[in-house]
Amino acid sequence: MGLEFGQIAPIILVAIILIALVVLFTFVPVALWISALAAGVKVGLFTLVGMRLRRVIPSRVINPLIKAYKAGLDVNTNQLESHYLAGGNVDRVVNALIAAHRANINLSFERGAAIDLAGRNVLEAVQMSVNPKVIETPFIAGIAMDGIEVKALARITVRANIDRLVGGAGEETVIARVGEGVVSTIGSSKTHKQVLENPDSISHTVLAKGLDSGTAFEILSIDIADVDIGKNIGAMLQTDQAQADKNIAQAKAEERRAMAVALEQEMTAKVEEMRARVVEAEADVPKALAEALRSGNMGVMDYMNYKNINADTDMRDTIGKVSKKDHDHDEDKK
Repeated sequence: MGLEFGQIAPIILVAIILIALVVLFTFVPVALWISALAAGVKVGLFTLVGMRLRRVIPSRVINPLIKAYKAGLDVNTNQLESHYLAGGNVDRVVNALIAAHRANINLSFERGAAIDLAGRNVLEAVQMSVNPKVIETPFIAGIAMDGIEVKALARITVRANIDRLVGGAGEETVIARVGEGVVSTIGSSKTHKQVLENPDSISHTVLAKGLDSGTAFEILSIDIADVDIGKNIGAMLQTDQAQADKNIAQAKAEERRAMAVALEQEMTAKVEEMRARVVEAEADVPKALAEALRSGNMGVMDYMNYKNINADTDMRDTIGKVSKKDHDHDEDKK
């Protein structure tokens, strides 16, 4: 048994050593430590072990540290690790610091980290500081004093302002302010021809307003790329007003016509009422005659004279109607 244990012991020892090495290389990034030493960055193994214990991926800190050291930046492990733990993008911040250092832009690690944690792309901001960005607005419509609509397309050349990236307004605010300035400038022009003749007057007026105040950008230039004529808003408004006045006049005329019709119907009713009263009064005449004959106030001869007068009156009316009808007939023939 002793011989057998002596033969097995070296194998067990080798297995334990291999397991220990695997655990060591797994838990301690030795390869990363060797890369750092080869690059001249002094990082202790215990520092890498501490990163593991703090749930920090060592490569996310050490690789940017090596990059920063080679670029001549003064950053340390604690700064990079604290930014990683805060949820920042360490590699992007280091790239931005290197780009700023190459372009002679004063950007400290603290400000770069703050910009990154604020949700802005710090590397893109540094690149925009070196290479300005052109923002194109949609067609902005304004109305000149003569009522003609003028549409302008503007291109805004901006450069990132590193000092105002944290808390500064974005591109939407710049576009909105430029649009407001374009509309105001077009609206203050007496005629649309002035805008067409001098489109640069829009850019000069808008640029003089200091529209980049409080934004994360510095406006370098505002160029009017295209100007177009739209609708004749003044004529359309006058047409709409004339149509509205016409509708009002028609409504008032209809109101007067309805009142006239109502008055006519009222007068017709009064005429019918008067005729009813006349018929009622005429119905009382025979009663009055009978009463006069009965009381002796009227004799038989008086009654006969009354009848003769009525007959004579009816005959005259008949003759008059016939004469009028013949006269109208002769006029029609002429």
